[in-house]
Amino acid sequence: MNEEERGTYLDFLRGRRAEILERLAAACVRSGRRADDVLLLGVSKTVGIDEVALAWEAGYRAFGENRPQELKRKLSACATSPKLADVRFDMIGNLQTNKVNMVIGNVSLIHSVSSTHLAEAISKRSVARGIRSRVLLEVNVSGEESKSGFTPDGATTALDALLSLPGIDVRGLMTMAPRDDPDAARRTFSGLRELRDALRGSHGLPLDVLSCGMSDDFESAVEEGSTLVRLGRTVFDPSYAMG
Repeated sequence: MNEEERGTYLDFLRGRRAEILERLAAACVRSGRRADDVLLLGVSKTVGIDEVALAWEAGYRAFGENRPQELKRKLSACATSPKLADVRFDMIGNLQTNKVNMVIGNVSLIHSVSSTHLAEAISKRSVARGIRSRVLLEVNVSGEESKSGFTPDGATTALDALLSLPGIDVRGLMTMAPRDDPDAARRTFSGLRELRDALRGSHGLPLDVLSCGMSDDFESAVEEGSTLVRLGRTVFDPSYAMG
């Protein structure tokens, strides 16, 4: 981008962020929560480092990537910019066991622990590197065959074994809602919250992170208890019209 394009895009990012934060705050009011109870994660998987740098300038501090190779590329670029030294990246996409080493130690949170096998791989590699990885359990609350993750019953059954693994810290739950079905999306978000509440009661854990809500449904996710929304198009795409 040339300087004129950068200025135009930065203006868009700032204006859109203000609108998003206003809507987040209103959703928090409707659900009796504080606006700072919810983290806004800019999903940067479809944009380059220039857009991330401008988003940082616009006020964003946390980003999400779904491919380990792209995560590594952006981290390398950020390392050369002093103002981006403290940028937060999370891993939000499906993670293969052979790519775990590219992710652990480089992200604040892994959202997509979808199986005991993957949790064991993260545990083994984290212990080998002397680190502790913060993770979320991905739960397929909606039951869609196209989505990965534990079933709610499977997450309940597996939790004791997962908590016993060294090198990982289970911080909460993540889910993805059905697209283009607001009622089903809301049921998915409330189902994740209800599962979290049940696991809190049975295991005495805070499980204080609920990662759910994307560009088309983040307001209902917040109303149902989300503490972290993952927004891509609505943050970065000027052609995306917020409903």
